[in-house]
Amino acid sequence: MNIENIEAFVYVIHYGSFNKASEVLFLSQPSVTARIQSLERELDCRLFDRIGKQVHLTEEGKNFLPYAQQLLQTFQKGKIQIKQKRALPNELRIGCTVSVSNYMIPEIMPKMSKKYPDINFKLSTSITDDIVNKVLNREVDLGFVRGVTHPNILSAKFFEDPIRLYVYEGHPFIGKEKLSIEDLGSQPLVFFECGSLDWMRIHRLFESLKLPPNIQFQTDNSETAKKLVLQRVGIAFLPGLCVSQEVKEKKLFPIDFPETAGISLQTNLIALNGGSTLLFNSMLDICKGLTIRSKA
Repeated sequence: MNIENIEAFVYVIHYGSFNKASEVLFLSQPSVTARIQSLERELDCRLFDRIGKQVHLTEEGKNFLPYAQQLLQTFQKGKIQIKQKRALPNELRIGCTVSVSNYMIPEIMPKMSKKYPDINFKLSTSITDDIVNKVLNREVDLGFVRGVTHPNILSAKFFEDPIRLYVYEGHPFIGKEKLSIEDLGSQPLVFFECGSLDWMRIHRLFESLKLPPNIQFQTDNSETAKKLVLQRVGIAFLPGLCVSQEVKEKKLFPIDFPETAGISLQTNLIALNGGSTLLFNSMLDICKGLTIRSKA
């Protein structure tokens, strides 16, 4: 059965006339008529009743229509799938920050691999500025970075992770109501500094204290900061994602202050404008259903 004959049949019904269908299909009206006649011969029935310039489906035409529509839709979906596969690279290079690599990538990659089994994935870890430069230089196809803006980069918010104070089991802050940032006082702090604008708000909070905070350890690695808190050498402001398991196991406990409400660490997905748009959108779609989004 000729798919072009099926297409002509469906288009005549959709547009209500042979003339309009021929315009949309970029064919002459006699060509559309010929295709319908060929289909009628193949089915051995009349599909249309022609009354003047108007056409009406026969009973056979009405019965055949849903099958014709399904055949055409299946054919069009197949064409789209083939075109997409041709447009896909053999390898997808993804750059990500350390926190994304540790806590998000293990959930994202199995979904992407299942959806695109013919693609090999190459992952690299770096800081936001390096990843942005690699995207701009076409060394990386997609990047997971802190919130950035650039005229040549396509960017979309991927994840927002609240920053809260976390303390170890048995700490005096646990269960205490109406804590103020001033209560930090001489508490030993482990300060995780990731260099984003979000952390500037934490810095400003410290500047508002009458006495400077007692920062005993500074680190640019969230895992190191978390482990120091678990060792009870201090308490720390941390993104929720990196401590979700420890909170679940009741090894660490979040402490909220009015002054820190709304402070969060934002992760964006980026790609070069005009680059891997299909995979960029697929990554965003996959991420919508991941459990990491419900942990914040």
